[in-house]
Amino acid sequence: MDKTLVILKTGATEALDNVPVHFKTTLQCVPHYAVFSDYEEEIYGVHGQDVLRSVSEDTKQTNPDFGIYNRLRASGRDGLIADDRLDDQNGPLGKPGNPGWKLDKWKFVPMIDEALLVHPEAHWYVFLEADTYIVWRNMARWLSRFNHERAYYLGAPMQMGSQVFAYGGAGIVLSNAAMQLVSQYRAQNFMAVEQMTAGDWAGDHILGIILSNIGIPLVWSWPMLVPSSVWELEYFTKAYGRQPWCYPAVSFHHMSPQDVLDMWLLEQQWFRYTDQSLLHKDIFKWKIYDEMNSIKDDWDNLSADQQPRNNSDSPTTAEGCAQRCYLITDCLQFSFSDNGCSISKKAIGGIHQQGLQSGWIDTRIKALMKNAGRCTKAQYITG
Repeated sequence: MDKTLVILKTGATEALDNVPVHFKTTLQCVPHYAVFSDYEEEIYGVHGQDVLRSVSEDTKQTNPDFGIYNRLRASGRDGLIADDRLDDQNGPLGKPGNPGWKLDKWKFVPMIDEALLVHPEAHWYVFLEADTYIVWRNMARWLSRFNHERAYYLGAPMQMGSQVFAYGGAGIVLSNAAMQLVSQYRAQNFMAVEQMTAGDWAGDHILGIILSNIGIPLVWSWPMLVPSSVWELEYFTKAYGRQPWCYPAVSFHHMSPQDVLDMWLLEQQWFRYTDQSLLHKDIFKWKIYDEMNSIKDDWDNLSADQQPRNNSDSPTTAEGCAQRCYLITDCLQFSFSDNGCSISKKAIGGIHQQGLQSGWIDTRIKALMKNAGRCTKAQYITG
């Protein structure tokens, strides 16, 4: 980790709520880290840098995305207005109604140069967001399997059109060689990069395009880097031909401050008693499975297969919905609300949701765990 720079990317509208928990947990043992934001300020004693300072003044004055940034520059936090703090539903095009989210895309390419200024000799640069959780011991062990002198781009794959790129929320990892090439590309194509950013809606997509133009392919790093929270991951899936079960858990996204704290406490327990990598199997057994009750109130386990409501045997209670699931051989879980009964062949922890009841078929979950195996050794992605 002494050869790794960690960059936590945030913004003024979320920084005071979501960043401080990391100082008390995930960043405690990280020797080199920086906080990059759209506003320069002290956050609980840690200096947050303005990562947008190198964007051209013309862009800042003419592009409407910089409205919140210019108000912050002129008036500090007093320049924030009520609309700046409005959250927006995260949809296929992100959060277009959220000013801080729209500004965020401009940070991805400039943060490369800013990170090189902070620690130009680092072997690895790990970029994460305020709602990203990283298991640093697993990260260090994983990176030790790569030749840091080569140009590497690691991330959880996301696709827009024909372009596959690393999803920023799951963490993006670049080697020093890759960083230098991106920095050179930006210097040589400065205005073109700004124009490209203005016409796109996702900064991680822009960074991916640049890396592709340079000739650095993405190392598809799912399920070591995960774009969902520990509660929303499907631990028994075989997406991309990989089942998470025996892979080390390196990152999760959409983690609330409480999730970060809870996961950090679990990690402390784990490494207090063993030096073995913390696998997805272990997180499921230690954290997720214990919450899988027969029926849990005010909880949504994300069951998506809604059952018909137009016949006499449609379930009218959570217990009836559970019975429907029992009668379907491969059904693993169910949820019930005023909208009716939904079931699923997936096993997912889920999220708090008022008015829903969720449950799981325990015997089938146990069978899945047994069939998934004991993981005699950790599986790693190295190319």
